[in-house]
Amino acid sequence: MTAYPSDPAVAAFVTAVNAGDKAAFFATLTDDATMSDDGTDRDLSAWAEREIFSSNGRMDIEDVSPDGRALTATYTNATWGGMRTRWAFTVTDGHISRFETEQA
Repeated sequence: MTAYPSDPAVAAFVTAVNAGDKAAFFATLTDDATMSDDGTDRDLSAWAEREIFSSNGRMDIEDVSPDGRALTATYTNATWGGMRTRWAFTVTDGHISRFETEQA
């Protein structure tokens, strides 16, 4: 990685994704966290299982916003290969309450 998020919750999210650590991933989120993929809201648990954990998802961060809550990354998994993506995170009380990802 050439950049890393300064926001602790977002940094923990990226670390958990890259480690394939499901428990750590869900620990970064609020109990009622939501997400969207390419502008469509998804079931977060089902999406994470499909796009991260069962397909070995990984993030190689290219750029991070000054507040550490938005980033551009090459996202790679066994299903789709690698693609350039944008990620935006809403952090509430130190946990991610929403994230949005899309192709960049």
